[in-house]
Amino acid sequence: SVFIINLILSTFFQSLIIRFKNHPKFWGLDKIQSGPQKIHTYPTPRLGGLGLYLATLCSFLGFWVFSNRPFLDLHLIFLVVTLPALLGGLIEDCTGQVQPKIRLLLTFTSSLLAIFFLNSVIIKSGFSIIDQLLQYSLLSLLLTLLMTSGLTNAFNIIDGFNGLASVVGLLICLSLFYVSFMVNDFFIMMSSLALAGAICGFLVWNYPNGLIFLGDGGAYLIGFWIAQLSILLVNRNDSVSPWFAILINLYPVTETIFSIYRKKLIRNTSPSQPDGLHFHMLIYKRLVRWVTDNQNIQVSRNSMTAPYLWAMTLLTLFPALLFWKYKWPLIITCFLFVSLYVWLYWKIVRFQSPKFLVQRKNKTTDFFPTHRPNDK
Repeated sequence: SVFIINLILSTFFQSLIIRFKNHPKFWGLDKIQSGPQKIHTYPTPRLGGLGLYLATLCSFLGFWVFSNRPFLDLHLIFLVVTLPALLGGLIEDCTGQVQPKIRLLLTFTSSLLAIFFLNSVIIKSGFSIIDQLLQYSLLSLLLTLLMTSGLTNAFNIIDGFNGLASVVGLLICLSLFYVSFMVNDFFIMMSSLALAGAICGFLVWNYPNGLIFLGDGGAYLIGFWIAQLSILLVNRNDSVSPWFAILINLYPVTETIFSIYRKKLIRNTSPSQPDGLHFHMLIYKRLVRWVTDNQNIQVSRNSMTAPYLWAMTLLTLFPALLFWKYKWPLIITCFLFVSLYVWLYWKIVRFQSPKFLVQRKNKTTDFFPTHRPNDK
């Protein structure tokens, strides 16, 4: 029921945001169509994250008022600790003037609140020597801040095309739900289903037509939420391998680490500066080869990019769901995935893309009928 309720609420709140986007005092409208990562063709609201949060807040408040289940208090605490990370992204969506350092600080604040109120701290690695080191509170704290903020920002990095970050987040939430169901962890089950339902409500308007974007707030919300559930699932259930949490999040993590390596060591630029060389941008430019001036086809080309990365994500999720108890199969899969990612990136960037991945030029086919809103 929580999935259906959040889906309905999120669909409603997203529709309200879209409805009022042309109001003179509306904040959060992305009118910029220039830059290495700007490929949309009309002004679009960036406040999808606000709709996600309002949906989960209303549903959990409703359950809390009308149900007498003690674990619901944890959900409300969870929503509170998420606020600083969300607000940093939402303010950036509305003003475009929040420095990356400030947003990172707000993510740290949310992480510290989660550590204090939810005991969401990394204490397991699957290796006894490292686990002994993690008994030192300072080391465990620093690692938790690094991993949580890293995954939160990772979802912002992969949020480049309609449905990309949101469906990746949806798939990871469903994976968390499956394993939490297997170990009877109702808090993780309900939290993962709540976010999954809210994401589906967002996708009603975002994919394929892109009538609303996640924005930084939505990407931070999904990334932080998943990071916390991943840590808590491992901490609360000894049978779940820490490498399960790593593997299900490996695609956004790999993209982030590789992006930092590319910008800092190869191009000698700041990791916070956007560029057009992310894996999803290369797929858009070199694999989905529809070259046309027709805006309908451009939106379809945008929407045809995300499924490549959904498939990449599934390559990590299927083994993770099969071997969620077992360390070494998960570690081997991590190594194989990173190797595949680097090989594909290297092939694509050198104009040697595997032929079976290339969408050939087609000016007449529109796989996704597109409705463009009136922007007057």
